[in-house]
Amino acid sequence: MTSAGQDQNTGQQLYWVADNVISNRFPDVNKALRDPDGLLAIGGDLAVPRLLDAYRRGIFPWYSAGQPILWWSPNPRCILEPGKLKISRSLRKTLRRQHFRITFNQAYPEVITACAQPRHGAPETWITDAMADAYTMLYEQGHGLSVECWHDDELVGGLYGVVIGRIFFGESMFSSMSDASKVALVYLARELQQRDFRLIDCQIHSRHLQSLGARPIPRDLFINILKHDCDKATPRDWPVQAVL
Repeated sequence: MTSAGQDQNTGQQLYWVADNVISNRFPDVNKALRDPDGLLAIGGDLAVPRLLDAYRRGIFPWYSAGQPILWWSPNPRCILEPGKLKISRSLRKTLRRQHFRITFNQAYPEVITACAQPRHGAPETWITDAMADAYTMLYEQGHGLSVECWHDDELVGGLYGVVIGRIFFGESMFSSMSDASKVALVYLARELQQRDFRLIDCQIHSRHLQSLGARPIPRDLFINILKHDCDKATPRDWPVQAVL
């Protein structure tokens, strides 16, 4: 990307989001850059109405500390259908042993904090304090969902994301004990399947996600799914504890 924020391939200028002006919304996702893939807009804030508007349009924020907010809509989009989660032999063994206790929305802020810790080989985190505060507000307004994995009353794994209608937008996961985050994902997928959720948005493709059953789909198809399924009622009655 050039210093002026142009797409090197098309010369297209990035859209700047005005602070505190939700009515500005976002440009059409088809205007996102090809390099870097999906970069659509810069600026704005992380107010709950703006975040909900963004997710409904297939857009999410992703940036590092010290940068302005960057808004993305990659093409293709990586998704996981709840009923098509792949469970490996080793993970099935872990599930049968029942080492873990699984809860829903019992430690949402703690899960975000754990996900924000620097990973091996990556000293910085994209989950800034502002991001953590914004997603906690989403949770407090009924649009956040966390799945926690406990071992001897210690939080050892989990994941969190955004819920709108019958779509779960996955944000991040962590594990301090082998298979803990995967076990949380298994119970999330089971719960979402029972509630007729259409898909889990995984945002960007990776080999790890592919091994779990995630696959890329065209962005246009993803947006059409959102238009249909985000308008359904958003569940608020998540179980405190998963049935093992």
